Amino acid sequence: MLERSDKELEIYSYTGDGYEPTMNYSGWRVAIANYSERFDKDKYRRIERHTLTDEVFVLLSGKASLVIGKELKETELEAGKIYNVKAGAYHNILLRKDAKVLIVENHNTGIENTEYFEIGGDAE
Repeated sequence: MLERSDKELEIYSYTGDGYEPTMNYSGWRVAIANYSERFDKDKYRRIERHTLTDEVFVLLSGKASLVIGKELKETELEAGKIYNVKAGAYHNILLRKDAKVLIVENHNTGIENTEYFEIGGDAE
């Protein structure tokens, strides 16, 4: 959500549940992810991979982890570190209820260039 915009500065925020692209510029997009059932460790049912772009995750607050590969290798995120998931790598972000994560990716990342791998249950 755009909070403020003038000639020299724009300020964005997002406090709702789940993933929200907050801004696009040139070829990239910045988003914020907050907890939702889609990102719950006990409820997620698929991982994804983007065929055209890396995806960057930065933990801003709370606790979160990345699941990488079909082996579902989990890596706990540390606040302030940059985690770059390479194009073609299966992954998912898992968020605790207190988590807020910044995500940077190509602005055209979407279902047209994303593949999904079901790990059990029904996909969203």
